[in-house]
Amino acid sequence: MTLTAKTVLITGVSGGLGRAFATAALEAGHTVVGTVRNGTDAAAFTALHPERAHARILDVTDDEAVFAVTGEVEEAIGPVDVLIANAGYGLEGTFEETSLADLRAQFDVNVFGTAATIQAVLPFMRQRRRGHILAVTSMGGLAGFPGVSAYCGSKYAVEGILEAIGKEVAAFGIHVTAIEPGSFRTDWAGRSMTRAPRTIPDYDDVFEPIRAARKKADGRQLGDPARAAEALLRILGTPDPPAHLVLGSDALRLVRAGREAVDHDLDTWQDLTLSTDFPPAGDPRTPRSVRARGR
Repeated sequence: MTLTAKTVLITGVSGGLGRAFATAALEAGHTVVGTVRNGTDAAAFTALHPERAHARILDVTDDEAVFAVTGEVEEAIGPVDVLIANAGYGLEGTFEETSLADLRAQFDVNVFGTAATIQAVLPFMRQRRRGHILAVTSMGGLAGFPGVSAYCGSKYAVEGILEAIGKEVAAFGIHVTAIEPGSFRTDWAGRSMTRAPRTIPDYDDVFEPIRAARKKADGRQLGDPARAAEALLRILGTPDPPAHLVLGSDALRLVRAGREAVDHDLDTWQDLTLSTDFPPAGDPRTPRSVRARGR
């Protein structure tokens, strides 16, 4: 697929899906600015292409740095056409065993780091009346799973933010897409996973099989990062990209199951849901105070 060359800003390109997205974009002829956490990773990224791969060292939890780097990229490299907010990490553990400090750290990176990056590019895109904002959430942003409650919570938060932003900026020619990957062969479930210490034996029967299965599956996941990158590039070339891009057969199956569970509750409890509205005016069930105000 032939695409007009774009300037793409991607956070977290030292490995995983971020690296796959960046590599595919470079191969397609785009200019890519990738953020990393240290000089070694910066040099490795720049080596991918001597002219079109530009590394920036950035901690996405440093708000001032996020805005400064974005402004510098706009001035030195060119207008950012596409943002892929990818930086993030996984936190494994039952909710009761997850410290509030670890929960806050998870949200600092996954939610506020993403939010800062989006806020930094929005003024430029809005002024130009064009752009595409994408953020990597997860199938865990559309369906919750035991053992990763903090992670799912952070991704649900990003999903809500993205959906609202998309409706706010559509009139400016800016597209917004949530990317919801399933299990891919990256380091997410391996060395990149932060694991809360086990402290409560009551959770052993529920959680230990989950942790064991995740460790066993590491390196054998269904998802191919290179194919995910190809899929992402396809939507960059469309005039009406999706608000949600689910990646992977496992993600499709589990997200659909989660949606069906919500639909089941909606249908089962519909009468109770509707019972909470004020009855129509004149209905004998309407409280007297309301009928009096309507006279």
